[in-house]
Amino acid sequence: MEHHILRLKDVIAMTGLSRSTIYLRMDQGKFPQQINLGSRAVGWISSEIKEWIEERIRESRLGKTLN
Repeated sequence: MEHHILRLKDVIAMTGLSRSTIYLRMDQGKFPQQINLGSRAVGWISSEIKEWIEERIRESRLGKTLN
């Protein structure tokens, strides 16, 4: 399985969330955790972000809301 790493700007573009909301939801355990790429670089695994988006779509279709 090949993994693709997304940087923050890509995650923001994919999700429509702001930087602060992404980090807040990570702290709450409601968003995929970042991975360290170096001393000052982080990224997210694209498949985890896509899965998170799919779950939001499923919840939306079922009428559930995200806290």
